[in-house]
Amino acid sequence: MPVDHTTIYRWVQKYAPELDKQTRWYRQVPDWQASSWRVDETYIRVGGRWCYLYRAITAGGQTLDFYLSPKRNVAAAKRFLAKTLRSNTTAGSPRVINTDKAPALAKAISELKAEGICPPTVEHRQVKYLNNILEGDHGRLKRILGPKGAFKNRTSAYRTLKGMEAMHSLRKGQGTMFDLTGTRLRPQRRFSLIADTART
Repeated sequence: MPVDHTTIYRWVQKYAPELDKQTRWYRQVPDWQASSWRVDETYIRVGGRWCYLYRAITAGGQTLDFYLSPKRNVAAAKRFLAKTLRSNTTAGSPRVINTDKAPALAKAISELKAEGICPPTVEHRQVKYLNNILEGDHGRLKRILGPKGAFKNRTSAYRTLKGMEAMHSLRKGQGTMFDLTGTRLRPQRRFSLIADTART
């Protein structure tokens, strides 16, 4: 059945945030896997302009959170890091946060510690090669978006990215479920089971 691209766009805008909401609990990272964070930002096109997609993953590659900002500065970095700390309370605070040499991220971490949002015991490292796993993760998402991006405004971008990050997490094994034989279920089957649970 042929479907117009504008119809698909409307479906994505309506259901992508709901997909993120209904699967977020299942995609939480356990504390024993979330002690070391990798944090960085990348560029994406939104409405013909560059915006900054902040993302955080664990050392093992599990997605923690993301944040889309029109600016790359201390305020944006603080909002993202505070959001990520709040959204991963079940895993507890990280032992270490690794970033690149961006001064905004370093200052944001220092200010969050001073404000009591980030525990003072969290170590901040700036080791570039440790973020290679995150650079690769950025690349997989950006290949889907293409070089020109796919968004007219930040609202539509944020809604779409919620769905993309949710499905990307499931493909990476977050929310992993196994059948009775011990075989890991495919992302589509995991999502189906999560959806069934959400409806009950």
